[in-house]
Amino acid sequence: MTCDQQLENFARRYADAWCSRDPEKLAAFYANGGSISVNSGPPTAIVEVSRGFMRDFPDIVVTFDKLEAGPDGVEFHWTFTGTNTGPGGTGNKVRISGHESWKIDRDGLIAESKGHFDAAEYERQLKGQ
Repeated sequence: MTCDQQLENFARRYADAWCSRDPEKLAAFYANGGSISVNSGPPTAIVEVSRGFMRDFPDIVVTFDKLEAGPDGVEFHWTFTGTNTGPGGTGNKVRISGHESWKIDRDGLIAESKGHFDAAEYERQLKGQ
């Protein structure tokens, strides 16, 4: 298996982990001390970020769209769909696409991820406008 194939397999399993609704399963893809930042926010433990999305969107589906080389490392492009039926949810469906720029460590785990998506479009769909 080539390095590219290994990384693509990793990306597919990562998307599946988002769909598992298990934040700890997703955290296994991150190096010890690894973090994610979303839309230039502060670095946060993946368990906290994923727990919030998994709580707010119990039917969460994250699909792996493609991998690309980016200026900061590998870019994992994804599509997120779900219905906001968690506590205090709006009941609205959301479908957005975005990407994460990954820095992969020597062990093949995510040391740092910088996530990006259209926050205004996400809010518009969340509010049902």
